[in-house]
Amino acid sequence: MPDTVRLLTAWGATLAYGGLCAAVYLRHRRRQRIAVAPLGDGGRPVLVAYASQSGSAEALAEHTARSLGAAGLNTTLVPLNRVTPDLLAAHEQALFLVSTCGEGDAPDNGAFFERHCMADAGPDLSRLHVGVLALGDREYAHFCAFGRRLAAWLEARGAVPLFAPLEMDNQDANALAAWQQQVAHIAGSGETPDWRAPAFTPWRLLERRHLNPGSSGAPVFHLALAPEHGPLPEWQAGDLVQVQPPEAGEHPRDYSIASLPADGALHLLVRLQARPDGTPGLASGHLCQDLEVGRSVALRLKPHANFRLGDNAGRPLILIGNGTGIAGLRALLKAREARGDKRNWLIFGERHAGPDRHYREDLARWRNNGLLPRLDLVFSREQAAKDYVQHRLAQRGDVLQDWIDEGAAVYVCGSAATMGAAVDETLAQLLGRETLDRLLAEGRYRRDVY
Repeated sequence: MPDTVRLLTAWGATLAYGGLCAAVYLRHRRRQRIAVAPLGDGGRPVLVAYASQSGSAEALAEHTARSLGAAGLNTTLVPLNRVTPDLLAAHEQALFLVSTCGEGDAPDNGAFFERHCMADAGPDLSRLHVGVLALGDREYAHFCAFGRRLAAWLEARGAVPLFAPLEMDNQDANALAAWQQQVAHIAGSGETPDWRAPAFTPWRLLERRHLNPGSSGAPVFHLALAPEHGPLPEWQAGDLVQVQPPEAGEHPRDYSIASLPADGALHLLVRLQARPDGTPGLASGHLCQDLEVGRSVALRLKPHANFRLGDNAGRPLILIGNGTGIAGLRALLKAREARGDKRNWLIFGERHAGPDRHYREDLARWRNNGLLPRLDLVFSREQAAKDYVQHRLAQRGDVLQDWIDEGAAVYVCGSAATMGAAVDETLAQLLGRETLDRLLAEGRYRRDVY
């Protein structure tokens, strides 16, 4: 009898997984930049799956799929959450490009696959030939942890490796070249494709303001920058910028953009970080201390499709963040203001109500003009018991459910290990993990966490 119960439970989970994957398929087919329809017109079918939080793995996956398709191979590009046993069975070869975020976690568009597919025994993959590129950053304790878990799961399921799993530390050119060579080999081409990212260009610092003097937290600065040469380029709310200080070498730092091109400058909100020895962080130290107003720093824009408004442009928005995470949420609210969409709810947390009320003028204006009919500001150091955004969210559970029932989308921006994880758990408790997975599949739950 217990075996029967386990069998029924597993079968039910499989049906639920398949149903949700179908929902993802139908939703994503309408908005995916590279269609699910195979690229190329023949040859061995190749699946290219990615799990990407800030867009790096997705961009490399797109390059991979295009290179294979240009060589005439039948190529399917999908986020990892859309990979099902049937999809794996329909392909002879599969390439996985996956990042690791937070404390060794899967990106949001791979987390469902790990929870519902990798957690079980899974299908027999002995007929599938696979390659894995794991993206990570050795500055973090759990380097490429999710990519390693995925590679181990594929091996345990009997998948045949096309080559040993590759690991890419940040923008490591050698690892990228090794992956390109493997792709060229699969494509049957002797040429290595050129996937170089856009070049860094000089941007001049126009303004720097210290926003939180008197705070017990580390200093936070507002920066405004513009290209040293040429007009201001285009970007969208939700996008990122990569900063490459002179000392950083091949390790640029991603920052959420806090403005729109219509503002006339690129705005950043940067907290001065300290390394274990007490010295300033390379990127934040350069931006907050070393770079003089009027001097230039190397930047490049980084599209971040996972955090753009996209199909959510006409929906109510629930925006949740802490600290410098207000930057990405500010850009989204500016976009909402430009569209005249006034159904927005912001829950923002910091330390002190006085010095840490970042962008207070914007928030006051949006509160007064109706852009923010709901505004919850949470300051953890203003009372004996620390209060955080996840606590305020839990207190507003009924309101949250009402907004979700109205079709609202949830955007979260800020620290991954603390606020991001706590908010995710609170949302799962209030809405149910299955509902949260559905919102994720529909693109109604998006995170820019770091």
